[in-house]
Amino acid sequence: MNQPPVDEYAQNRILESHGSLLDVHSINSAELVARLESYESSGKKSISDVRRTFCLFVTFDFLFVALLWIIELNAKNILEALQKEVLQYDYYYSFFDIFLLSFLRFNVLIIAYAICKIRHWWAVAVTTAITCAFLIVKVILSKIFSQGAFGYVLPIMSFILAWIEAWFLDFKVLPQEAEEENRRLVIQSVSERAALLTPGPRSDGQFYSPPESPADSDEDVEEKQDSEKSLI
Repeated sequence: MNQPPVDEYAQNRILESHGSLLDVHSINSAELVARLESYESSGKKSISDVRRTFCLFVTFDFLFVALLWIIELNAKNILEALQKEVLQYDYYYSFFDIFLLSFLRFNVLIIAYAICKIRHWWAVAVTTAITCAFLIVKVILSKIFSQGAFGYVLPIMSFILAWIEAWFLDFKVLPQEAEEENRRLVIQSVSERAALLTPGPRSDGQFYSPPESPADSDEDVEEKQDSEKSLI
């Protein structure tokens, strides 16, 4: 029997669908490569954005406490106040130790998270614990409340800023950096798999029409035989 000829419209639809699949695959591969390059470029940064924000906040902590201490000194004669609080340091009346505590906290955190770029909370935990213990003991034993409003403001602000640093690192910096690293690894693995599964160039031999039936089909032969019998 004659085989029906293949519809040229169907062939064109198959070719178009195959080409569209290749285009979509190439677009997805290009998108994955672009994302991977963006994550690699972000990973090559000396410091991440969220860690930079943390370091800026640590710097703000030190400068803010230093500013409050300088304002407290200027409330009196600054030279006499410096001599009394630094040279004649008295634990029960001086604010100089709170300023030194803020300076120590600033150095430890900057060295740990900006220079050494560690990814653990132990440094901020140590600085926060030391700050809290020192301030609690000082508030209980010292007479700084008799120094006016700064006797309340300096220890309270130092205590709050230390805990904000610990919260920001533990709940923002470390989780976000871990999430970005995991996302970069996932995209890298997916892009590598996509590169392995990329199909080769499309050839015209992939799509062909079946061979045509011979000129004399079974029906034609039967019709010829019937005509010959009728003539006989």
